[in-house]
Amino acid sequence: MTAPRLNRRLILEEALRVPDGAGGSTLTWVVRGVVWAAIQQGAARERAAEFATMSSVACRITVRGSPFGAPSRPKPDQRFRDGLRTYRITGVAEADAEGRYLLCSAVEEVVA
Repeated sequence: MTAPRLNRRLILEEALRVPDGAGGSTLTWVVRGVVWAAIQQGAARERAAEFATMSSVACRITVRGSPFGAPSRPKPDQRFRDGLRTYRITGVAEADAEGRYLLCSAVEEVVA
């Protein structure tokens, strides 16, 4: 396997529900680590949401491997953030037999 060019700095975040003091909760994103990544954009889709149009782009994000259980290892339902852009992680697999790199399937969603 040829080493990927990890040229994008992404912040790995995980959703956390926090009580709002009124019996409910709010969703907050907690930073779990910073990773360098290579992003490959895939096919784009557009769909009508209730009050807006939602555009989504499938992405393949390659990051350095990390051991199972490490807080910096991406998992589904987490997200990568690059400034205002967010990439929802839908799956993670090892890219090579040695586990040097991980392939993350992700979706970038934008309200148009």
